[in-house]
Amino acid sequence: MFLGAGVMGEAVELSTNETWVAEGVANVSVGAAAGTESGSEWADLTVGLVKGVCMAVIIVCAVLGNLLVVVSVVRHRRLRILTNYFVVSLAIADILVAIMAMPFNASVEITGRWLFSYRMCDLWNSFDVYASTVSILHLCCISIDRYYAIVRPLEYPMVMTEKRVMVMLCHVWVAPIVISFLPIFMGWYTTNEHLENRANNPSLCIFEVNTSYAVVSSSISFWMPCSVMIYMYYRIYLEAARQERMLHRHTRLSSASQAPHAALVVSNNSSHTTVTTAFVGSNGVGSDAGLGSGGSGRRLMNHRPSSDTQEATPTKERNLIKLKREHKAARTLGIIMGAFIVCWLPFFTWYVTITLCGKACPCPDIIVSILFWIGYFNSMLNPAIYAYFNRDFREAFRRTLQCVFRCGRPVDPWRGQLGPPYDSDLCLQHNGHSTVVKTKPRRYSTECGV
Repeated sequence: MFLGAGVMGEAVELSTNETWVAEGVANVSVGAAAGTESGSEWADLTVGLVKGVCMAVIIVCAVLGNLLVVVSVVRHRRLRILTNYFVVSLAIADILVAIMAMPFNASVEITGRWLFSYRMCDLWNSFDVYASTVSILHLCCISIDRYYAIVRPLEYPMVMTEKRVMVMLCHVWVAPIVISFLPIFMGWYTTNEHLENRANNPSLCIFEVNTSYAVVSSSISFWMPCSVMIYMYYRIYLEAARQERMLHRHTRLSSASQAPHAALVVSNNSSHTTVTTAFVGSNGVGSDAGLGSGGSGRRLMNHRPSSDTQEATPTKERNLIKLKREHKAARTLGIIMGAFIVCWLPFFTWYVTITLCGKACPCPDIIVSILFWIGYFNSMLNPAIYAYFNRDFREAFRRTLQCVFRCGRPVDPWRGQLGPPYDSDLCLQHNGHSTVVKTKPRRYSTECGV
């Protein structure tokens, strides 16, 4: 009996040990699973934080940069030209993209779900299509403006009047409604299955379009304006190259007209031969520098240069300066057009391909997000292009930023200068003594005037 009791005790003890081992293994498995889940959460949090910071930087820079463009053109009279009407309107369109499209996309990328209402989803998609179409139509108008300014400069004042520019801007802002708000709110842009899926899943906001809408909207929003811009800038490039050759020729002839011309004159008389060298300047009068065998045979040669080598008139110089400025403006706006095409071409290529190909051409979500934000990045790129390639904009930006950071702080006009520490209408100085003829109360500038 004792033997049986001992065997039973050992069996109970063995069973208890196995239970402890099983519980330990289970605890280790649960701990490992919890650690894996915690590590995954930290990784997702880190990725979400990095994405949020990058998107926030793009949004803030797009708003502030384009706002700087608008304020600079309004404040500085030198920038108030017809072409910059389009530039200011384009900056407003980019601000609209940064305010009405980017934040909603950023919320979906960070949270992974749509946080707003059903109609707000339609509003976001409408503004996204609308603003991108407005931007490219602005660039198309700018290319037409540059075409007339460089290729047809005599027709430019008659064609690009202020009234016509305003009409063009009105069309640019009104026409995109036809392919954005109207078809999206009416439900023409997608299929019935997608509309039912959205009604059953309000937390989803997926812009799924049908084939007809994809072809029509992409053609109006990108492919047709892009073709017009490429053709216009090709003509501008040919004309600019031709005018550049004319500028070089004019410079070379001007240099030649200012240099002295040498002419060799040989006089044959019965008694002797005289060789005379005359140097002719740009005034057309020659001076004798020759040595002959006899003094009686020496003479002064009068030579007048041709009309091509005469000095340039002030009118010609002003026209050349204006022509160079037009070329610089065309170069800057051409770079803006190129940047827009580079940023949006991948998106529209994916947009048309995925619609025509359907489920046979799957694309990862991360690629779609990158394509969207490369296009959005263009909205903050234009002010940087203005500042880097255009000296007038760069100077206007500098003055505007100085005004912003110094606004409200009085600035002493004599600070850092040698002079009397007072304001006066007239200050006479004689033998080191200053005499104030008429003084007025001391005033400081805030450097924020328009």
